[in-house]
Order: sequence, then structure tokens, then C-alpha cells
Amino acid sequence: MKAFIRTVLMGFLAVGLSLGSNLASAEPTKVVYHIDDAATQGLKGLRNIRNHLDVSPQTKIIVVTHANGVDILMEGGKDKSGTEYAPLVAALKSRGVRFEVCEITLRNRNLKRDQFILDAEFTPSGVVRIADLQFKDKYAYIRP
Repeated sequence: MKAFIRTVLMGFLAVGLSLGSNLASAEPTKVVYHIDDAATQGLKGLRNIRNHLDVSPQTKIIVVTHANGVDILMEGGKDKSGTEYAPLVAALKSRGVRFEVCEITLRNRNLKRDQFILDAEFTPSGVVRIADLQFKDKYAYIRP
């Protein structure tokens, strides 16, 4: 009976160690934040991302902006109360967050790349990028 109990306990220990090993090597959560309106989503979205990283700092986050959402990444961009977006973006960028601007929006709004802060990257299509991140790269989708 003792041999049986010892065998069962050793089995549980082996399973526990295996699970622990798998958890330790698990990839971090990946999330795409979708911002298409700076006025309603800008500060709220940036604060959501900060809070997200405060609780789960290993999360890989990409912010994709298009339409009026690109305004959070423009030089001198501010919300309606006068709060500048750039310092918040820079703080999140230093924590590993990527910020992308839709190039279709640039053409539609007659904007140039040099109107954006240095932390901005560019993607041919914001909508296509979001879809690819969700379905090809297995990113969770959040629209603040």
C-alpha cells in the first residue's frame, strides 16, 4: 500500500512539475488595441493600456490607429481638456507598446508622416492590420 501511495504521489509531483514548466515557458498574452476616434478613445485607451501593463507587464500590446484615432500620435496632439498625448504615448512605448498609424488615413486626410511623433510606426491599412493580428497572430482585440 505504501508503494502504491508513493507511486501516486510521485505521479502527481511529475504532473505538477510538468505543468509548472509549461506555464513558465508560456508566451505572454498579445493584445491589439483599436483606436479610431481620439476624442472618445484617446485618454481612456492610453490609461487602459497603462493599467493593463500595471497588472500584466509581460503583455505584448500593439495599438492600431486609423481615421480620427491617428490624432493621438500627431505632433502636438491634445485631448479636449488640453492634455497632450505624446508623453503618455512615450511612457507606454518605453514599456514595449507599439503604436501604428494607418497609411490609408494619411492619404484620406492629406497627412504626412512627419506630422507624427517619433514613437509612431506606419501600416498600409489599419483595418487589415487589426484583422491579421487577430486571426493570423492570435492577438486579443480591445476597443476602448
